[in-house]
Amino acid sequence: MKIDVLLIPMSARYADMRAAALAVEAAGFDGLWTWDHLRDPDGRSGPGVPEAWTVLSALAEVTQRITLGPLVLNVANRHPGVLANMAATLQTISNGRLLLGLGAGGSRRTPYAAEQHAIGQSVDGDAARAQRVVDAIQVIRKLWAGESGFLRPQPAPPPIIVGGFGPRMARIAGRHGDGFNTQAFHPELADLVRIARDEHAAAGRDPARFIVTVFAGLEARWLRADSVARQMLDRVGVERLILLASPPFDVAAIEQAGRQLLT
Repeated sequence: MKIDVLLIPMSARYADMRAAALAVEAAGFDGLWTWDHLRDPDGRSGPGVPEAWTVLSALAEVTQRITLGPLVLNVANRHPGVLANMAATLQTISNGRLLLGLGAGGSRRTPYAAEQHAIGQSVDGDAARAQRVVDAIQVIRKLWAGESGFLRPQPAPPPIIVGGFGPRMARIAGRHGDGFNTQAFHPELADLVRIARDEHAAAGRDPARFIVTVFAGLEARWLRADSVARQMLDRVGVERLILLASPPFDVAAIEQAGRQLLT
C-alpha cells in the first residue's frame, strides 16, 4: 500500500506548503495531494486558501519522485476542455506523476456550498452534479485522444480518480474513471469498493487495475503496516492511503512519520 500526504490548504501559505512537500518526498512518502477549495468554510480570517492547481504545478517543479494530485477537483470550477489541457500540461511538467482527482463538489448541505455562491455559481442537486462529473470525464478523454489538436498528456494520460461518499459516485468512478476515493473509515467502504470494481468490470475494463484510495488523519496507527486499521484497508484492497496534515505544517513531524513508515 502506498502512503501519501494531503496538505490542507485552509489558511496555509505557499512557502509552508512547499517546505512540507519537500519534507514529504524526503521522508519517503509516495504522493502529495491538496484540496480544491477557494475559501475557508469556517469563515476564519487569515491568509486565505491557495488555489489547488497552481500549487500543484509549482510543486511539480520542486519535487522529483512523488505523485501529485488534487483531492478532488470540483468539476464545476473549471470548464472540462480547459481542465483537459491543464492536466495534460501538468502531466508533462511532472513527467507522468499526476493523479487527476475529480468530484461533484459540495452539496447544498455542506459548508462548501457557500464558496460556490460567493463566485456566482449555483449548487445543483446531487444527480445533476454527479452527471457533470461524467460529462467532464468524457470531454477530457476525448481531448486527450487528440481531438482537434488539443495537447495530449505525456508520457501517458494520468489516471482519473473520482471522489465520492455513496453508491452513485462509486458507480461513476467504476464505469468512467480509473479509481475511487472516499473516507478510510466509511461505514460502507467495502460495499462501495465492490460497487466500483463491479462497474469497472462491467465496462469491459480490468478491475485489478482499478485504483482505490482513501483518506484519514495523519496518525500513528495509519503508519504501521501491522496495525488493525491498516489491515482493514488491506482486506478491502486499498492501494493508496492519503493522510491529512493541517497547517502550519510541522516538517519535523512529517520527517518522524516517514521514519515510522520505514520501521
